[in-house]
Amino acid sequence: MRLGAARFVAGETLKEAIEQVRLLNNDGLVVTLDHLGEFVFDEHEAFASTQACLDVLDAIHASGVKSNMSLKMTSLGLDLSKELCMKHMRMILDKARELDNFVRIDMEDYAHIDVTMEIFDELKREYGKHVGLVIQAYLYRTVDDMKRLETEFESMNLRLVKGAYLESPKVAYPDMADVNKNYLKIIEMHLLSGHYSAVASHDDMVINWTKEFVKKHNIPNEQFEFQMLYGVRPETQRELVREGYTMRVYVPYGNDWYGYFSRRIAERPANALFIIKNMFRK
Repeated sequence: MRLGAARFVAGETLKEAIEQVRLLNNDGLVVTLDHLGEFVFDEHEAFASTQACLDVLDAIHASGVKSNMSLKMTSLGLDLSKELCMKHMRMILDKARELDNFVRIDMEDYAHIDVTMEIFDELKREYGKHVGLVIQAYLYRTVDDMKRLETEFESMNLRLVKGAYLESPKVAYPDMADVNKNYLKIIEMHLLSGHYSAVASHDDMVINWTKEFVKKHNIPNEQFEFQMLYGVRPETQRELVREGYTMRVYVPYGNDWYGYFSRRIAERPANALFIIKNMFRK
């Protein structure tokens, strides 16, 4: 596990992570830093996670690297109370606004989606361009959620993913062919809406389809970016930069690397196969 994690996690300390971000920036890549952690069980842990996020924003600003930040609201006390999570989110977004940076709220499992949407709506109205959201293609509700967000807000920066949690067929497409079809549908929908799209995929089919779609519809490169995980297909990431696309790397770091890997594999065993396959891909 440790050998595998070393490729996909940029160290245990923020200093190590910033060094890796600088190296990625040198190759033309931009970054999203993600301090590992979720599902805290008391207010002390939730505040510690909040402070770690504030430290990330300060370190990005002080170092001058090109990076924003993502977070999971369960790490900020969402399961303890919505009010506690909101308090911590406002602390983080106050800092992001002060430093003119951006925070991406990760979407978690289906049990958290309604409260995540409620919090995001409120924070989006307060903090505007400084906050964005992740949208998962494998959920039946996704298209309706996107239509509402695109209509209610003047600008909507969404990270579009297939989804990595193991969900009930009552709420999510069980067949990967249907997930892929819906994924292309929401990419098309968001690109045509004029909002900013982050296409997060390691799938050549998705990447090539997106390239052809934006050319066909004269969508400027400034309106979208590709995203991949740290350590996954690094040569392909750099090739996309050479082709003139914005390529953002999601860089996790922290001492919860073991929990991070264990939870991802427990949630969906196919994630283990994904990790193993990508240890040998370019």
